[in-house]
Amino acid sequence: MAALARIPGSAPAAAAAAGGLVGGFAVARWTKKRQLGGAALLGAGTVAAVQWQRASGTKAAVGLGTAYLAAFAGAHPLAKKIGPWPAVFSVAGGVAAASYAVTRR
Repeated sequence: MAALARIPGSAPAAAAAAGGLVGGFAVARWTKKRQLGGAALLGAGTVAAVQWQRASGTKAAVGLGTAYLAAFAGAHPLAKKIGPWPAVFSVAGGVAAASYAVTRR
């Protein structure tokens, strides 16, 4: 399990990042409160960033954090082309794959 960049007792960083994107969107959509969705996105992103830093260092954490934010921003225009849920799942999958690729050992 160390290959998945885990903090003892936590989910892999890839799951935290993907879950933050999907969960943040779901919370915002179902509660109709974008701030709550943003809080979920921020919380999961923070958990993932801590795991990225511990697993692969600060440079990797900054790079993956930038990818996480870019995925969030990129999901918006992508949603206009393919729909909101497919867009969110697409960017979440991309971030999870990048996270796994960078943090695996």
